[in-house]
Amino acid sequence: MNNRFVPGADIEPDLLRQIPAAAVVTASYAPDFERCRLLCETLDRHVSGVAQHYILVEHRDVALFRQLENSRRTIVDERELLPRWLRAFDDPLSLFRRRIWLSPRTMPLRGWHVQQLRRIAIAAHAREDVLIFCDSDVAFLKPFDTNAFWRDGKVRLFRRDEALSSEGHEEHRIWSRNAGLALGIEASSTHDYISTLIAWRRETVTAMCARIEKVHARGWVEVVGSARKFSECMIYGRYVDDVLDGAGHFHGSEEFCRVHWTGEALSDDEFRRFVAAMAPEQVAIGMQSFIGTDIGRIRRLIGLD
Repeated sequence: MNNRFVPGADIEPDLLRQIPAAAVVTASYAPDFERCRLLCETLDRHVSGVAQHYILVEHRDVALFRQLENSRRTIVDERELLPRWLRAFDDPLSLFRRRIWLSPRTMPLRGWHVQQLRRIAIAAHAREDVLIFCDSDVAFLKPFDTNAFWRDGKVRLFRRDEALSSEGHEEHRIWSRNAGLALGIEASSTHDYISTLIAWRRETVTAMCARIEKVHARGWVEVVGSARKFSECMIYGRYVDDVLDGAGHFHGSEEFCRVHWTGEALSDDEFRRFVAAMAPEQVAIGMQSFIGTDIGRIRRLIGLD
């Protein structure tokens, strides 16, 4: 595995040593495979500074996703990341259409819960300095250098200041409170840390997990999974700000990815207007997979077909 990206041969050796190795991390599953393929194509076309791209999937999806592997892209089986006592089953309550993860040590967990656990767990598996999280329903439309997440030895922490003070964020407030409980700190916070295309320090993630285990005297997966309402972004953000007092990070509130979160699938004209309305700093779009936008139409509208 190439563990360090070299952006150009003309860079001074002293400066080169200061550039951190960055990995993109994507948690996905079989129904999103074609969306993930599109992400990979656009990432390879537009994004520089990536030493490795990790795609984290359930064991039964590994063979499918192996089609996307190359010298800088690795498919990671969740069995390499999570304890064996957390096991996936077809859920009879959904007529076996959905999966459920069961264990005597956590609440019953859905796929989106376990994807969050994988994103935390990859820190103990990866070797890169910076982990950049990108959902599988994202497509890059413009050039982007991952060094945008690095400044003077610090990693950019996405944060919306005081966002949880306003109405309509009750679920996020619950996630923030549960993050505080997991970390053994004050329950309340008014900042929101949730977005896609964000970065964490790998060594900070491993230290965060160690703190959770020290506070609760049990594994971090057990602690986090004991509450079904949690957010890995909230846990990391609150650890950095409330435990480390921001050490090793600088804050940024601009979102690099414009996401269509809810509602109906966009028409062709609506899609074009959505792209045209991207802010100058935005380099990617996200079409939430559950909305059902046809992936072939997305490919056509961004000029890949």
